[in-house]
Amino acid sequence: MGVVPEGRTGPDRVALLPADNNGAGAEGADRSPFRSMPDAERSALWRQRLHEAEAGLTRYLVSLGDQPQLAEWFALQGEIFADLPDGSAPSAQWQRLFFRGQALMERFLVRHYGEQVLAAWAASNAEVHRTVEPDHGRGAADPIRRIARQAELYGSDYEFDDATPPGPRHAALTITHCAIWDYREQARRSGVTLTLASPCTYCTHALSANIRAKGFRPAHRLRSGPTGHGCRWEAGVEEQGNDETTTGASRCAE
Repeated sequence: MGVVPEGRTGPDRVALLPADNNGAGAEGADRSPFRSMPDAERSALWRQRLHEAEAGLTRYLVSLGDQPQLAEWFALQGEIFADLPDGSAPSAQWQRLFFRGQALMERFLVRHYGEQVLAAWAASNAEVHRTVEPDHGRGAADPIRRIARQAELYGSDYEFDDATPPGPRHAALTITHCAIWDYREQARRSGVTLTLASPCTYCTHALSANIRAKGFRPAHRLRSGPTGHGCRWEAGVEEQGNDETTTGASRCAE
């Protein structure tokens, strides 16, 4: 999901594209047909997402008891939170901070432990998410609506099922165009080296873990077509004890 500059030799630095006033990295018309969050709510969700990721990674690293990497991680935390915006700052500033932090954390983990630990990081983040994400009493609809709110942050196109709206036992959401890919492609064209081959590499682990942490069975399907990259997400009442991932893989092809 994050991006890192090519040819770096010193401490981690992340080149980020400017965000627009709606909090989306993509150009073009507003792609939020279902809900337009106030800017203060966008800022709060960016802050919560950064807290989930940073606290989750701290939790994961402490569980490893890896002192040399912990020392480096403490130094990296200072860089992640450098130039911390004021609490009343526009959401675009909190978006840039989130992307910088996400990129630095991804690079740190992959460099030290390999891409295979991303699922463990996502699971640790989800334990934080379990506590800090409010339960609104809508059952399976709650984690799906959280995914919709994240899609709203990026300016992605998304839609709920018309025939079966989100309910307490089952809820589904289709992201028909993922704007994270737009942001990444703009970064690539600017000469930025991407840490991960696909944003889906981490995102599918993270969203699945968040749904599971709230007590529901996740299922997802990746999609790619005329509208670009996207995905479908479902949350349901646990019955079989197994997650369903209908793609058979958690990576999008670029």
